[in-house]
Amino acid sequence: MPRARKGAARTQARRKLLREARGYYGTKSRHKQQAKVAIMRAKRYAWRDRRARKRDFRALWITRITAACRMRGTRYSLFINGLQRAGVLLNRKMLSLIAIEDPKTFDSLVEVAKKNTTAVAAAAA
Repeated sequence: MPRARKGAARTQARRKLLREARGYYGTKSRHKQQAKVAIMRAKRYAWRDRRARKRDFRALWITRITAACRMRGTRYSLFINGLQRAGVLLNRKMLSLIAIEDPKTFDSLVEVAKKNTTAVAAAAA
């Protein structure tokens, strides 16, 4: 009886690997070993960049809020501090959306923040 050496399982494993590498350029989509290396690298970059995307979006939201605050004569740090002291529980994503889509609401949030920061400054003086 001949010795079995994975037979169908090996073919299926290679097909699965090459299916994952479909669309890659040149040898990386056709040869098992190059495909394996390319897939490992792609997964590593994907893992890293899923985390980087979160940082990038937070920075974008903060930039938008900063611009909106400057248009209304206040600073980002004072605005955020005033909202926290007022007990307003809006995250930066929602604040940036409000700043873009509903400027009147953002104006009222700035007023709330200014009241709470001036109260703190008056108490300290």
